[in-house]
Amino acid sequence: MKVIKRDGRKVDFDKSKISSAILKAMKNGSGIVKPKIAKDIANEIEEECKGKDEVSISDIESMVYDKLITKKQRLTAKAYEGYRSIREFQRENENTIDTEITELLSGESDYWNNENSNKNPRLNTTQRDYLAGIVSKDASRRYILPPEIVQAHDDGLIHVHDLDYLIQYMNNCCLINLEDMLQNGTVISETLIEKPHSFSTACTVATQIIAQVASSQYGGQSISLAHLAPFVDISRQKIKKEVEHELCDIANTFLEGKELENVINKIAEERLKKEIEKGIQTIQYQITTLMTTNGQAPFITLFMYLNEAHNQREKDDLAMLIEEELRQSYLGVKNEEGVYITPAFPKVIYVLQEDNIHEEDKYWYLTEMAAKCSMKRLTPDYISEKIMKEMKDGNCYPVMGCRSALTVWHDENGKPKFYGRFNSGVVTVSLPDIALSSGGDFNEFWRIFDERTELCHKALKIRHQRLRGTKSDVAPILWQHGAFARLKKGEPIDKLLFGGYSTLSLGYAGLAECVKYMTGHYHCDEGVGEKFGLEVMQALNDKCSQWKKDENIDYSLYGTPLEATTEKFAKKLKERFGVIEGVTDRTYITNSYHIPVFIHIDAFAKLRIEAKFQRLSPGGSISYIECPNMENNIPAILEVMKFIYNNNMYAELNTKSDYCQKCGWSKEIKLIDEGGKLIWECPNCGNRDVRTMDITRRTCGYKGTARNGWNQGRLGDIHDRVPHLDDIEEE
Repeated sequence: MKVIKRDGRKVDFDKSKISSAILKAMKNGSGIVKPKIAKDIANEIEEECKGKDEVSISDIESMVYDKLITKKQRLTAKAYEGYRSIREFQRENENTIDTEITELLSGESDYWNNENSNKNPRLNTTQRDYLAGIVSKDASRRYILPPEIVQAHDDGLIHVHDLDYLIQYMNNCCLINLEDMLQNGTVISETLIEKPHSFSTACTVATQIIAQVASSQYGGQSISLAHLAPFVDISRQKIKKEVEHELCDIANTFLEGKELENVINKIAEERLKKEIEKGIQTIQYQITTLMTTNGQAPFITLFMYLNEAHNQREKDDLAMLIEEELRQSYLGVKNEEGVYITPAFPKVIYVLQEDNIHEEDKYWYLTEMAAKCSMKRLTPDYISEKIMKEMKDGNCYPVMGCRSALTVWHDENGKPKFYGRFNSGVVTVSLPDIALSSGGDFNEFWRIFDERTELCHKALKIRHQRLRGTKSDVAPILWQHGAFARLKKGEPIDKLLFGGYSTLSLGYAGLAECVKYMTGHYHCDEGVGEKFGLEVMQALNDKCSQWKKDENIDYSLYGTPLEATTEKFAKKLKERFGVIEGVTDRTYITNSYHIPVFIHIDAFAKLRIEAKFQRLSPGGSISYIECPNMENNIPAILEVMKFIYNNNMYAELNTKSDYCQKCGWSKEIKLIDEGGKLIWECPNCGNRDVRTMDITRRTCGYKGTARNGWNQGRLGDIHDRVPHLDDIEEE
């Protein structure tokens, strides 16, 4: 006689296993072990099953339970049933999250080792965050998201971002209202923090706010240096009084009147510059060394916009802060060997405007510093005040960390407000999959387009619904103490979810591959390729506009950065449609509207073409230029920056910043292809251990490091990038 196990396997009947299970139940039930009863039940079941070829394990378990009840062994029966239920639960859930957890903790999983280039998967703090994420994803898949969304996500038709946080009542990214928190006070960890009385204290408070906000949400955040600028003059006046007191006896003997005042001012300014240096250094080092509850440094962006100052004195003070930030960014931070390297954070944005974009401008020197810093440290990024004002109803303001951009919103007084606002989440549609699913038929393309975008819409509404009813108590720093709002304790955040105060992002990826399949041309080809690409972008915008009109929720089109998902989408496309030249023949798909990284095109043509698509991505986008080593040709970089000012709202310049700790090599460390796998190798000593190399690359907006890892898809993208400045590089 055979016993049919739950997994379908057939094994020989063995009555000793029945009696053994009953004896274990007796120990956990009444505590009184009765071997005779266990043996009798096993014999009775064997007798009753005689003549049968097969019997299921569940039938045997039911017979055991019934016989225990018949023999008045109720406590044993209860213990046996409990054990059986637990084993059934374990069997149902084994090979699901158990496998993920085991792979994560073993440190041998390619997925977890390369999931995020800004998280070290070997750290307990990171693993704890990932463990919570595994639980959240499991819950999201089982009962938060409907089956059609889960299936579309698994098949790579869409991507529901940050499933590892969906179970919690958390937002995505934000612009911190640092001005309100510093000027009007805040509360951090139930401790009242009043308005700072010096610039250095304001910097310390700012870093504490950054850490708290980062631990209360799951995306990037931005602050403005303009909100710290007023505290420069507070320190100035404080230092002047100290100097006056110190010199009152000595200087009065030798100096008087204007001469004394000049000496006081000179000494005060010198001390003020030292305080500014220390304050900016506090921000730099705190951000680099802070570890949030997410197991990483805060994803923080510093916004540097001169015209955000309230008056000329404040503007000049802000210029000093920008100068110091650029100086320290250029210097970098020391690694464990004491060598200056490029840190991943903070990300820095420098605004190009009319009084810093021409050689004769007052603040041109800052732009020159920014250009030099970009070529050495991949920072800052650049926003054009001119183009942003054209696109954002006359306003210029920061993007949120990874590039997500708010729409313009006005308060009850009709005044535009940006700080204190946030994004609630992102769902991305794979445009190449729509194209390939259509078979190249345009009518079918638009039919599938409607279906897929509606799937994204449905998933975004679930994200929005998860936040509705959330009480301000879940994150007091955000909702009660000024980062986003000053709601009362216990007050729901719902009013901030409607009317455009916050946003939901419809992401898109692979416009290049989509257009290539449908038209035979990439969207950078003037004519049919570009025309269709712009039509797709407009159609995506139209969807957002309609949803916003119908629901009073601000949906916005977002150029998805695609870190790890670039590989996932590429794999799924190959599985579904095979290898198609120019469409599915690589390990990655192209980010958002970008021109594919392997296309040879000069910097100005790339920026000019992408500017058209950037205007149709109002929820966030960025264009980049891949640069060779241009540290000896800064004038060429400045020409690119002037072009950005006149054409692109948001752009960045990519270069290389590497160091091999084994041999001291400080030039480019390259990717090599070994048996179809890309790995980093020092060209000087052959070192391949990324734990002993400092390699920083632009991942997808943020800087990332090889030490924390990229998957093979993202490495393929990095490997294939061609420079866009060859023609204007100095010989």
